Amino acid sequence: MKSFKLTKKQALVLANKYPTPFAVISTEQVEKNYRFLKDNMPRVRVFYAMKANPSPIIINKMTQLGASFDVASDGEIQTLTAMGITGENMIYANPIKTTSGLKAAAAAGVNKFTFDTKEEIYKMAAYVPRAKVLLRLRIKNAKALVNLNEKFGAEPQDAVQLLKTAQQQGLDPIGLAVHVGSQTLSTEPYHEAFSICHTIMDRAKGIGLSLSTLDIGGGLPVPAPDTCVNLESMVKDINKGLTQFPPDIEIWAEPGRYICGTVMNAVTRVIGKQTRAGIVCYYLDDGVYGTFSGVFFDHWEYELNSFKSGKLIPSTFFGPSCDSLDVVAKNYPSPDLQIDDIIVATDCGAYTSASATTFNGFAKAPLLHWEKERDAIAAEAKRSDTCEAVI
Repeated sequence: MKSFKLTKKQALVLANKYPTPFAVISTEQVEKNYRFLKDNMPRVRVFYAMKANPSPIIINKMTQLGASFDVASDGEIQTLTAMGITGENMIYANPIKTTSGLKAAAAAGVNKFTFDTKEEIYKMAAYVPRAKVLLRLRIKNAKALVNLNEKFGAEPQDAVQLLKTAQQQGLDPIGLAVHVGSQTLSTEPYHEAFSICHTIMDRAKGIGLSLSTLDIGGGLPVPAPDTCVNLESMVKDINKGLTQFPPDIEIWAEPGRYICGTVMNAVTRVIGKQTRAGIVCYYLDDGVYGTFSGVFFDHWEYELNSFKSGKLIPSTFFGPSCDSLDVVAKNYPSPDLQIDDIIVATDCGAYTSASATTFNGFAKAPLLHWEKERDAIAAEAKRSDTCEAVI
């Protein structure tokens, strides 16, 4: 599946209009990603995991498309509430919740929650009585880019008792939730999870608990330099695995990276250059404390496009801060660059601007809506009759 990628002309036009660094989000790409998922997994109700990228540009588009949202804190609940999104369209999918988060959920009318411990049952019963709850299960997948099951998930053998305890405490146990891990390239963990869930649902039914919902979490991959996967085949295979569940079982999913990873480009500029120990080093006006925060927080390697030709030389790219850890890439094959050259990083929508900081006093890169910028540039070009359209 293709990603949103600015052309050289588009990047230069924007860089002449706005000071770098900045990032550009395409809502057309957001819709393509959403439609692809719905077309290939029609049973799935999509809860966008806004932690991956909480930009209003993306959230508003997902709302227009009819999506719901995965939230993890009082802050995320309040952000969505302020945007007019109701609690009915949220799932509080953080298995361990704060008191302030539970109070915010109750105030916003959030009525869907996940949990994975007995202690969490008593917390939810106190703050959100009669809530609909899903038990998060531990699914082992050591090959995931981010193995969330090291932190969350109840052991399958404890599942039925935890569901029963939730019911005894006045909660409404409606189903099971899994997450195979982030950037998973194989469907095998999904099928393993489905088999475990099917068994637990049967056992729960044996003690009078009729579970009606399966939340398959996130984990679908986005393109990366070392990613080799046929996403269409992968999604269709996952969908095939869901056929083992009766039609009256609701299927939910919580895609984050998959929805937003391919929708954003970061535009940065070379602000310094020198050779150190025989290695060509470039200094950019954005770095790991900004849009490239995924280097640390998401184990991500970014594709850097300078749109220049020439011999590729292993080079180091630093961010602008005074911290020596501010390294965007090492040994990255790059043509010879000069001060003020523009570089575009693609597939950087997930876990980048979301975890950016203002460390060292550097402002966060602003986010632009590509389709609005494109239309404005085209209109200006048409009015002046002297500029080439960039669309």
